[in-house]
Amino acid sequence: MKSLLLVVGKTNENWLSEAVNEYKNRISRYIQFEMTVIPDMKNRGKIETEKLKKQEGECILKSINDADIICLLDEQGKQYSSEGFSNWINNNFMITSKRIVFIIGGAYGFSDSVYKRANYLISLSPMTFSHQMVRIIFTEQLYRAFTIIKNEPYHHA
Repeated sequence: MKSLLLVVGKTNENWLSEAVNEYKNRISRYIQFEMTVIPDMKNRGKIETEKLKKQEGECILKSINDADIICLLDEQGKQYSSEGFSNWINNNFMITSKRIVFIIGGAYGFSDSVYKRANYLISLSPMTFSHQMVRIIFTEQLYRAFTIIKNEPYHHA
């Protein structure tokens, strides 16, 4: 399994970057895992929301391949328990040769074109988190999923 975490916007806080990097390194013990940051749009504070989402969406679509399996982290997505998410990963992706791309969009979500390209939508919680915090939460849960799949002691049910 190969996987990419594609995120819009850089992380401003070192402690957030350090936490994400820690989980990226842990995940890399199980799969080929990378993270790519799409830079913030210039003058994004002066761009209307729909136009901003469209511009970010164009950058997202340029960063993925036609063969990729796309999973958006989105508030409208399906919610899983940690065990349920590990089962979903194990059942859907452990045997594929395609790259799985998890995408965290910008502050206003995704453009229609990105939604149309998506294969899956996953919600991490009914709560709202900053996009920078979502990176930590998601990478921790992905790492947790692999420890559950491998029956390792990290997850305590």
